[in-house]
Amino acid sequence: MITTVLFDLDGTLLPMDNDAFTKGYFKLLAAKLAPHGYEPRQLVEAIWEGTAAMVQNDGRETNEAAFWKKFTGIYGDKVLADKELFDAFYTNEFQEARHLCGSNPEAAAAVHAVKRLGLRAVLATNPIFPAVATESRIRWAGLAPEDFELYTTYENIGYCKPNPDYYREIARRLGVSPAECLMVGNDAQEDMAAEETGMQVFLLTDCLINKEGKDISRHRRGSFDRLMQLITEELRPCTP
Repeated sequence: MITTVLFDLDGTLLPMDNDAFTKGYFKLLAAKLAPHGYEPRQLVEAIWEGTAAMVQNDGRETNEAAFWKKFTGIYGDKVLADKELFDAFYTNEFQEARHLCGSNPEAAAAVHAVKRLGLRAVLATNPIFPAVATESRIRWAGLAPEDFELYTTYENIGYCKPNPDYYREIARRLGVSPAECLMVGNDAQEDMAAEETGMQVFLLTDCLINKEGKDISRHRRGSFDRLMQLITEELRPCTP
């Protein structure tokens, strides 16, 4: 029986064109940091290298530690003194990225439906952002951080998608078997990797990402209408 539903955020609960969002996000960040000596092109390349370090992380340190270790290796220890500039960016200028995202009230409705059924709701967003940025994007989706029993950020976990250990770690923290979990996401590679742990999966096709051209025919999939049908008809706890 499914007891726990994991939701991806970007492209799932929060509609977006991922490439357009990333481009706009980098533009905002570069504008914030250029006056402080960060050449935009080098900055973006350094962030990608830091992101790669997080994706390769094996759980022995947080993704935050992995990112800043790589970032410091590029810019030197002086960058640590500028960490507060990054924190300020996510609190302030990053909020302008809201206009790069769409809105779908069915997303929040799905989360609330899960909770009404007495199931546990988790936000399994790829933890490459700090909590302040993740919490902002949750609110952009019409939800609140408190709607989720757990949401992953770069401060609180040491794995990334599509590493199956990311999903195993979530299940471990919740004290559930992966077989009790349903992962809902729009990325055929990153989100459907949860299946390797024994989790059930649902591929949301509204903002589908399938960069590797995977065969998705075997996955349960569809729009929020189909997801809601799954939640209300198939996940409803059995009654005597």
